[in-house]
Amino acid sequence: MARKSTSEDPSIRLLKVGERVRHILSELLARGEAHDEVLSAITVSVTEVRMSPDLRQAKVYIKPLLGQDEGKVLKALQVNTAFFQREVAKRLGLKFAPKLRFLADESFDEAGRIDQLLGDPKVRRDLDAPGDPADPEDL
Repeated sequence: MARKSTSEDPSIRLLKVGERVRHILSELLARGEAHDEVLSAITVSVTEVRMSPDLRQAKVYIKPLLGQDEGKVLKALQVNTAFFQREVAKRLGLKFAPKLRFLADESFDEAGRIDQLLGDPKVRRDLDAPGDPADPEDL
């Protein structure tokens, strides 16, 4: 029996278009086609693109290499948004060009924070405590 799609489940089409937009933007940034000093000097990763259901909006999550100058990179991307939208529209061949909104990808920072918490000696002690029902050695 097929699972019923909910409004929070992204459709396959949304995921595919988002991934195509991510590839296009990554390629443009890697080739330095924006002709911007900041974007040419710093390697920027496009980590994810989330499309709105009507494909008219795209949230583009980016991360500069080593997290350096994130604010400057975001500002440069916002200044060059029209160029990126034009290129995405031309290469996608959709009826409407998605409006791009560039955002910093905070998932790496959050993952680092969770790793730090899990490495805390107090938490480690609780995680390694014998008698934990989830511990296969105790079964």
